[in-house]
Amino acid sequence: MLTLTPPAAVGLDPKRLANIGPHLDRYVDDGNLPGYMVMVARRGRPAYLRLYGQRDVERGLPVQEDTIFRIYSMTKPITSVALLQLYEKGLFQLDNPVSRFIPAFKDLQVYTGGDGDNLQTVAPDREVTIRDLFTHTAGFTYGNDDAHPVERLYQQRNMRQGTLADMVQKLSTVPLLFAPGTRWNYSFATDILGYLVEVISGQTLDAYFAEQIFTPLGMEDTGFYVPSEKQARFAANYGPSVAADAKRGTPASGLRLIDDPMTSAYRQPPIRLSGGGGLVSTCADYFRFAQMLLNKGELDGVRIVGRKTVELMTANHMPNNGDLASMGVPVFSETTYSGIGFGLGVSVMLNPAQAQILGSPGEYAWGGAASTAFWVDPVEEQIVIFLTQLMPSSTYPIRRELRVLTYGAIVD
Repeated sequence: MLTLTPPAAVGLDPKRLANIGPHLDRYVDDGNLPGYMVMVARRGRPAYLRLYGQRDVERGLPVQEDTIFRIYSMTKPITSVALLQLYEKGLFQLDNPVSRFIPAFKDLQVYTGGDGDNLQTVAPDREVTIRDLFTHTAGFTYGNDDAHPVERLYQQRNMRQGTLADMVQKLSTVPLLFAPGTRWNYSFATDILGYLVEVISGQTLDAYFAEQIFTPLGMEDTGFYVPSEKQARFAANYGPSVAADAKRGTPASGLRLIDDPMTSAYRQPPIRLSGGGGLVSTCADYFRFAQMLLNKGELDGVRIVGRKTVELMTANHMPNNGDLASMGVPVFSETTYSGIGFGLGVSVMLNPAQAQILGSPGEYAWGGAASTAFWVDPVEEQIVIFLTQLMPSSTYPIRRELRVLTYGAIVD
């Protein structure tokens, strides 16, 4: 459980922090969000915690401090740290071709035209590297846009079905969307990183996470499924009952249950260990992970990765120090693009003015499909964690609004 310190003791104005509740509560009171929790920490100490609404609307169960949430793509920074631990052991270099560990990737081709059985492809100028996977510049995708022939192939081959090894094998048979290193595209790349953790370490991803990250950090409630003794704490997951209609200017509204915690697939260990989006966690657990990063790799005397590794992870790796907008981003992901770069598994704030949002250069962050989010600001020594369960995360601009509310409370 989190121990709170007086906000003023860490340079936060309690009256300004008090603006968070009324603003976010309206989403719940209007029936557009089931419930939420938000934590603001500064200088290593949580100073604000707000719990509101219900973790399970149908059963009338409130959000509690130990509620377990699906964090989806907030899994990605954890997978990135896991592979960087192996990097620190000298087991690979960032510019190594992925085919060194996944031979089937040796002959990946790049899509140039055509459709269906008549796709045209060419060999890339260079192979996909491990850094390409970290930075989502490898040429893979998620298969969410059925207007593109490559995306349709992802759908036809059911990339999410089967084991992690099955997914990697399928990915080796589909053309890349673009030549490695030339564009940024949110994708299954981090799932491939998870597979590399398994191949290089010789352990399954869940076993590696538990041994090398969760147990050392005391992340007791984080994993790929919810054990039976914890299932009463597991939140339900929702979507809007009325979808947004951009053409008519109609916002999304209401709630519909899309994953009941009593019947959820998360009640059992999964067939595929998704390093890109498979974990559940709590606020207290994820705060320990985020604080480890803010501390440059160490927490409570336990070092997870080295200081220089965290600095490399949270640096911008886009060409010419450009932002994501300069990389021709065509699809939705868990960040905006102007003024935002990308590191090894996290977005990186480059220019708050271009991003048109409060923040600091060097702040790093990511979010999840159920509207969860975290960010770490090394300049202000601030961490914010927001947890709820509403898909998709683009339904409401909650995360950008929360940035303004939390940064506006810094007064020293």
